[in-house]
Amino acid sequence: MSPKIILIYPPLVKPSEPPAGIGKLSSCLTANGIDHSVIDANLEGILYLLQDASNNKTTADRWTTRSRKNRESNLAALQEITTYQNPSRYQRAVTDINHLLNVAGKSYRIDLSLADYRDHCLSPVKSADLITAADKPQTNPFYTYFQHRLENALEENPEYVGFSLNYLSQALCTFAMIGFVKQIAPRQKIVLGGSLVTSWIKLGVHKDIFKGFVDEMTAGPGEKKLLELLGVKDGVSNCAPDYSGFPIHSYLSPDVILPYSSASGCYWHKCAFCPEKAEGNNYLPLSVSQVTQELQALSMQFRPSLIHLLDSSIPPSLLDALAGKPPGAPWYGFTRITEKLADPEFCLSLKRSGCKMLKLGIESGDQEVLDMLNKGIDLTTASGALKALKSAGIATYCYFLFGTPPENEKSALKTMAFVCRHHDFIDFLNLAIFNLPATSIEAQSLATSDFYEGDLSLYKNFYHLAAWHRPVVRNFMEKTFKKHPAIVPILQRKPEFFSSNHAPFFVLNKNY
Repeated sequence: MSPKIILIYPPLVKPSEPPAGIGKLSSCLTANGIDHSVIDANLEGILYLLQDASNNKTTADRWTTRSRKNRESNLAALQEITTYQNPSRYQRAVTDINHLLNVAGKSYRIDLSLADYRDHCLSPVKSADLITAADKPQTNPFYTYFQHRLENALEENPEYVGFSLNYLSQALCTFAMIGFVKQIAPRQKIVLGGSLVTSWIKLGVHKDIFKGFVDEMTAGPGEKKLLELLGVKDGVSNCAPDYSGFPIHSYLSPDVILPYSSASGCYWHKCAFCPEKAEGNNYLPLSVSQVTQELQALSMQFRPSLIHLLDSSIPPSLLDALAGKPPGAPWYGFTRITEKLADPEFCLSLKRSGCKMLKLGIESGDQEVLDMLNKGIDLTTASGALKALKSAGIATYCYFLFGTPPENEKSALKTMAFVCRHHDFIDFLNLAIFNLPATSIEAQSLATSDFYEGDLSLYKNFYHLAAWHRPVVRNFMEKTFKKHPAIVPILQRKPEFFSSNHAPFFVLNKNY
């Protein structure tokens, strides 16, 4: 039987785990008896380019020659947990694989990495450039891969081909693939969804902007929209993800990482300048009992080495439930600082449930900045939580944000002081410069200008009242914050390219 729809996850994102969104869609379609197929073109495309680069016999420098020679052993190394006991071996494998990808993109004037795709000629935030990518798919470095892959897939005559576009790094490849489909099958119906598409729609973008290429665009969870398009009324849409259609043992991680989301949106939904809030995304959680049951069932089915909880913030009720009903495999995810996390006994219960690492959005070490951002975080509690989690043996991946409207240099120095005081309790750091969401209510009170030159840009530049502008902030981060002797060792632990996706594997072995 021919599939009614083919679901495609395009390049390029970190190839460490199967795509959760398509996993949910696949499960929903199966539950409703709809024949379909899934393609992780991100993983397949990356492996294809790596193979192609290794077969290239042209003259190369010593690094390229070494990387080609060791491609298979390096890929295998990233799938072995013992590699994460040897940080230098891990670093060598990752950088050599990444170098091969970079070499593959050079002739197309594309900077390819294991985590990003940067075109020197086309911008992913310009609709005209996306259309150019669709008009000229042969100029994409993944063309030789997806040309044959899509030709073979379309022989099955699907009613729809759906693309899941979640990150800017996927945008140009997505449209190159869409353009190729339309070239060889002009009447083929294309559905475009994913989190980036949701943001575009909330920005006011309509499918007509991509007329001739995109037939349907969908915002938010796509299950109900797909069922509607495929003629299913009152179908089952609340299903656990299904990854059986993906090559789950081929991802660049030890064994299987199982991504899972218990909700869309964020339960806090109060932070100033938050994209979730700016876009008006509702918080739609599954019941705690359903989550714990599904996680245990998925653990039995796939035997993952790690569960990745994808929630914007794991709610306290779910943390309680996981502590009482462990999911059956080690797990990690993002959560908010609460008083409960400062309770050593509660942290121990999380540890016993399999929690290996928590990602924490502390954002600032200045209480006044946190209050003005409505983060709902108390720094005294944050301090207690970091200590309690460390005592329990749960690693912390802490996020700090610089250059927000209420911050100034004095505030940033307070953040640096906070990190330095807690350097023994912070395992990994994520540092970022603030981007102002174009649709946020708060942006209306600021003097703004275009962040990117493009009609699809989600952010704005703004005039900082304290003259704490992006170049000044970046200079502070690079020359002051990152150079502090107490902070340097934390930054050095961060897994290159894969960052938090691989960090728990170092924690499992406590060797960094």
